[in-house]
Amino acid sequence: MPSEQVFRKFPDSFTWGVSTASYQIEGAVHEDGRGPSIWDVFSHTPGATARGDHGDVACDHYHRFREDVALVRDLGAGSYRFSVAWPRIQPEGHGPANQKGLDFYRRLTDELLDAGVEPWLTLYHWDLPQQLEERGGWRTRDTAERFADYAALVHDALSDRVTWWSTLNEPYCTAFLGMATGEHAPGTREGHGALAAAHHLMVGHGLAVQAMRAQRRGAEKFGITLNLTEVRPASADPADRAAAERFDLMHNRVFTDPILAGTFPSREREVWSDITDFAFRRPDDLALIRQPLDFLGMNVYCPTYAKFAPTADPDPRFRTAADIDVVSAPPADLPRTAMGWPVDATVLTQLLRGLNKDYRGLPPIYITENGAAFRDVPDATGHVPDPERIAYIDSHLGAVQDALAEGIDVRGYFCWSLLDNFEWAYGYAKRFGLIYVDYDDDLRRVPKSSYHWYRDLIRAQGES
Repeated sequence: MPSEQVFRKFPDSFTWGVSTASYQIEGAVHEDGRGPSIWDVFSHTPGATARGDHGDVACDHYHRFREDVALVRDLGAGSYRFSVAWPRIQPEGHGPANQKGLDFYRRLTDELLDAGVEPWLTLYHWDLPQQLEERGGWRTRDTAERFADYAALVHDALSDRVTWWSTLNEPYCTAFLGMATGEHAPGTREGHGALAAAHHLMVGHGLAVQAMRAQRRGAEKFGITLNLTEVRPASADPADRAAAERFDLMHNRVFTDPILAGTFPSREREVWSDITDFAFRRPDDLALIRQPLDFLGMNVYCPTYAKFAPTADPDPRFRTAADIDVVSAPPADLPRTAMGWPVDATVLTQLLRGLNKDYRGLPPIYITENGAAFRDVPDATGHVPDPERIAYIDSHLGAVQDALAEGIDVRGYFCWSLLDNFEWAYGYAKRFGLIYVDYDDDLRRVPKSSYHWYRDLIRAQGES
């Protein structure tokens, strides 16, 4: 008989979860008073997404959330991380709450609690109300202030049910992929505007934490979720080392320094002074941004190998905030995911070490997203084997264990994602889920072999 699977063991208090995001799974974009978001507009723009895919139906989670919560329960995950769609709560981005929108999240959280699953709520996972974008979006301080109003509305409605609150998911993607490279909504290529957006996202985070803390009713925990990457020079060439420092600035330190240290990065004016005067900042903004955090969410997927290459337009009028003379050049011998991302689990340990070294008084850290896309295909029996995903998750959990052994305070792991879903500009072509979604057969859910492996891993934590 085959030997019994031996699973990694983690502390008894370690949190196990899965993550999703509203626009990627909910669908029902025109129901119960929901307004349009920037992703509704962007995904319906010709050429913006693969095959013109959009989130109008997505996984239809809005109607099938009970089925999906049952899958989380059967997985044994103690926590479920989801995001609220701002346009469901305030269709125009301001004003009173749409009660039908709040009612959906009340039903969802009640279903989770009844299933013995802790809700982890993210207030913003990129679906900005379109009307706010038309008024300037994150380029303006007004959007940060509207975000705080929205946060207070959701918190007031759900803080009797929800303990864990994250303000923003991956502000790097909103500011730089959305407004510098144009790969994400709203799909613009800007210099000053993208940097203003990065700043106002952090201001919005600070204002939202303040607003929620002011009406705190219990033991709520407040944090933020950043997607971080360890940036490695592609070679020992000094030009590549300098390129790595610039990319680390843009991807990581623009956010980690103000939020965790209360400072602006030292090299930002050297890199961007020709495209912005930073006039969007106010003298008290650093104190506002550096709110005390109860936890830091960290999304980690792969390292970045930075190589110098002249990419920036020499005319500052046409240069974007992402034009910093850097390209990605990972080693050819590293395995890749279906996204083309290199697989090297040591990135997780290195990032945790770096944070622990660079920032004093770090809050507890939760790995709020980690996972990989592969070419998942049902076999002749209808099962979906995905051994590459199992190996990916297992190796990254090993990296978490290495960090724990060094005394770094990591308290949980959330796999991305529960379901295959709308993968932003890639549409439905990339599958990250533990559960296969059959887009050709009534969105049927089929747990993959990784779902069963992750379930058994979680079960093994409670066994002597």
